[in-house]
Amino acid sequence: MDDRERERCLRYVEKLFAAEDGVLEELQLAASQAGLPPISIDRAEGKLLQVLLRAVSAKRVLELGTLGGYSAVWMARALPENGLLITVELDPERSRLARQFVARAGLGERVSIRVGRAIELLPGLVEEGPFDAVFIDADKESYPLYLEWCRANVRAGGLVIADNAFKKGQVLDSGTQDPGVLGIQEFNRRLASDPQFTSIVVPIHDGVAIAVVS
Repeated sequence: MDDRERERCLRYVEKLFAAEDGVLEELQLAASQAGLPPISIDRAEGKLLQVLLRAVSAKRVLELGTLGGYSAVWMARALPENGLLITVELDPERSRLARQFVARAGLGERVSIRVGRAIELLPGLVEEGPFDAVFIDADKESYPLYLEWCRANVRAGGLVIADNAFKKGQVLDSGTQDPGVLGIQEFNRRLASDPQFTSIVVPIHDGVAIAVVS
């Protein structure tokens, strides 16, 4: 399959399995108008997150990196009514946009948005676990630290999921000095070699790392 056919197949999957509703479409537009960087997950990845969370009957989920709330809406919709998604965002302005659209999606009671540096908030989140799944999409240099936290705070049979596992192909550069790329490379190595994880990177979007915790 060449690149053109692959792109057509992706559009087919998005149309058939991962159509956006009005809330998600408006969120994307509002995020662009607010000047947020175009680094959110795409809708195929959003649907993948939903499938994964449903597969492990997730009720308690942690997201590191809210941005405008696009991924939070996708994930929260996969949770039962008594489920909870805790999502962490560094930027207060972004968190306000996320709160607005979480509320518009009718998910205000299912999503808790925390503002601050993820690495600083994680110790206080220990008592709110264990978690059924953690979705990592924050600062890339800290991915290995986030993985270590997940080892202790995601239940057996739960999931660790991470976006940007390919870092736009930069993970192939063995001579890189970029802290973010180095963080992703180390995260991938640990995920692949640690016997506590059964893991793979799915080559959609910018690479989605998925691991089941033993």
